[in-house]
Amino acid sequence: MTREAHLVWEVGADLGEGPVWDQRDQALWFTDIKRKQIHRIDPENGSQKSWDAPEQVGFVFPAKSGGFIAGLQSGLHRFDPKKSSFKLLVEVEPGSPQNRLNDGVVDPKGRLWFGTMDDAEKSATGAYYCFTRGKLTRTNLTSIAITNGPAVSPDGRVLYWVDTLGGTVSACEIWGDGQLGPSQLVFRIDPKEGHPDGPTVDSEGGIWISLYSGWEARRYSPAGELLERVRFPVSNITKVAFGGSDLDTAFATTARHLLNEDARMRQPLAGSLFAFQAGVSGIPTPPIVD
Repeated sequence: MTREAHLVWEVGADLGEGPVWDQRDQALWFTDIKRKQIHRIDPENGSQKSWDAPEQVGFVFPAKSGGFIAGLQSGLHRFDPKKSSFKLLVEVEPGSPQNRLNDGVVDPKGRLWFGTMDDAEKSATGAYYCFTRGKLTRTNLTSIAITNGPAVSPDGRVLYWVDTLGGTVSACEIWGDGQLGPSQLVFRIDPKEGHPDGPTVDSEGGIWISLYSGWEARRYSPAGELLERVRFPVSNITKVAFGGSDLDTAFATTARHLLNEDARMRQPLAGSLFAFQAGVSGIPTPPIVD
């Protein structure tokens, strides 16, 4: 089955990322990494708001103690939208200033799992981490140039992670806070079809993968079977997130990053926020237990 995405917000992000539905205010939050911005949109009334961040920002998630936790280049920061303020909670890889935080997910237990990557998108210096109750743990998933995700199965037992340059989506069991079992390949995407970007898992366990330079997002089964495609009028799809009152609307961030002038002319909506009806609902994002 092939679906089509429609425009929601022509926000003009250079590198849109990290969409997440906040149950508290029934709004979608996402970032623009390269422009150092955080965006919020309420689909019901169309209201939009943006905040400037002090560094490149990959994701922002609700925190149990209030406000948000944002993944900035230097580490995890508490973000207060009312004050437009950022406060460092924990540094991540202070000895690797060439790296930045990229993408993340909150599992059913309120643990934040996220990845780092080489900002130049070349060296295999990235790794995955777990943060919960103020403690940061480096997992055994290391030596990756561009990490994306991770995503977590509906029961919270399986973590899916993406090696974008390697073109692979792999899975491993979650054994504990920062402790993961051996990884197994779920599926591989031919680079001629695009590069796997942010993953999301729906309530039925389907794995949604956004394709950078691929013009589409795809849904796979946990066994790696391609189930659906969603076509976009832009080439760089970065991540899908489910939102709306019933979590049955899929939102997708996109990017202009690395498009030359001719490509930007041919893709005037590149960097916009899109949406589509996925025919399945998503999983609620719990607040981070910080």
